[in-house]
Amino acid sequence: MNTPPTRAERLKSTLLSLLLLALLLAIWHLATLKPAALPAPAAATLTPEQIEYARLMGKDPATLAAASSGSGAVSGKSGFPTLGQMAGALRENLSRPFYDNGPNDKGLGLQLAHSLGRVALGYGIAALVAIPLGFVIGMSPLLWRALDPFIQVLKPISPLAWMPLALYTIKDSDVSGIFVIFICSIWPMLINTAFGVAGVRRDWLNVARTLEVPPLRRAFEVILPAAAPTILTGMRISMGIAWLVIVAAEMLVGGTGIGYFVWNEWNNLSLPNMIVAIGVIGVVGMGLDALFGRLQRAVTYVD
Repeated sequence: MNTPPTRAERLKSTLLSLLLLALLLAIWHLATLKPAALPAPAAATLTPEQIEYARLMGKDPATLAAASSGSGAVSGKSGFPTLGQMAGALRENLSRPFYDNGPNDKGLGLQLAHSLGRVALGYGIAALVAIPLGFVIGMSPLLWRALDPFIQVLKPISPLAWMPLALYTIKDSDVSGIFVIFICSIWPMLINTAFGVAGVRRDWLNVARTLEVPPLRRAFEVILPAAAPTILTGMRISMGIAWLVIVAAEMLVGGTGIGYFVWNEWNNLSLPNMIVAIGVIGVVGMGLDALFGRLQRAVTYVD
């Protein structure tokens, strides 16, 4: 069993993390410094396809060209934003996170809220299905053997492979995104719940039977606490997969969400905003994982 780190060890790891972050930022600064010293072109030019696309998106090509040559997008020959441009993009997105200027111009916070809402709904429905079904499968070896071939066939299918079928049958991009989250979240929770329930010590169940504990009470007061760490592990894995998939799904279906925001900023040639959104995706994913990790530790027990 791993021993928890001491305060001195945590301090050392924190300092090392900060050192690595400073090193990364220094490399970034040096990589974007040299192109910035080169003479800037008189005016940025867009290809005919980019000009046509900008007009289709309702944007002014001249403004877009000026933005791509100035502080709004990229710098120099490398085409990668400087740290100063990144700081400006971060400040701009954080200063107005919930503005709404139409379908293709919403704040980062608003797009993030749409994604979290879809994940919460799809993940919640998956939990309502997977955990009771996992309980039943775990308590019945016969049912487990009967359903196992179906689970093994459906589990490896990429969630995004379900997207065309969902769009065709459901005919709604928002609901299709929720369905994709549901289908990718259900398998880790189902398998871990069944495994955890099946792994409850026979001695505890025999004692409960000897004391004539009713089945429902035995399920909630004996089996559920014993299987809770394994169930939470499955829920934690499912949440990680759901957050990975929602970004890709929103890039496909469009409309709203943090995935669509990244794709839209790429189409707008706004690399700083795109990188800020990628960073937000990572931070939110880390927060969700930390939340489930805390819940997992709360139900873990020493056998």
